[in-house]
Amino acid sequence: MKKLHVRAGDNITVLTGKDKGKHGKIIEVNPDKGRVLVEGVNMATKHVKPKRMDQQGGIIHQEAYIDASNVMLICSKCKKPARTERRIEDSGRKVRVCKKCGQVIDVIKEAAK
Repeated sequence: MKKLHVRAGDNITVLTGKDKGKHGKIIEVNPDKGRVLVEGVNMATKHVKPKRMDQQGGIIHQEAYIDASNVMLICSKCKKPARTERRIEDSGRKVRVCKKCGQVIDVIKEAAK
């Protein structure tokens, strides 16, 4: 499993592609493939066939995954896209830090092993 610089719930901006410059919130992260699902970005058209008699078919617009390298986290303090780093504080807790302003973004919770 790869570690990504973003996680679900982060506000991001898109760096490249057809949705360049758009902002959104990450809905879902797939660290195995290195892809993220962003609210309102990379909208795909899907034709759905009804599965049951009472279900309606039609055309659905839904978000599709984009590569995590094409998004950048927006810092909550400086309100600009910024790179992040992982840092261990003196107290021993691991945090993500904005490289522009030095603001602590959040605490990294380790997965249970």
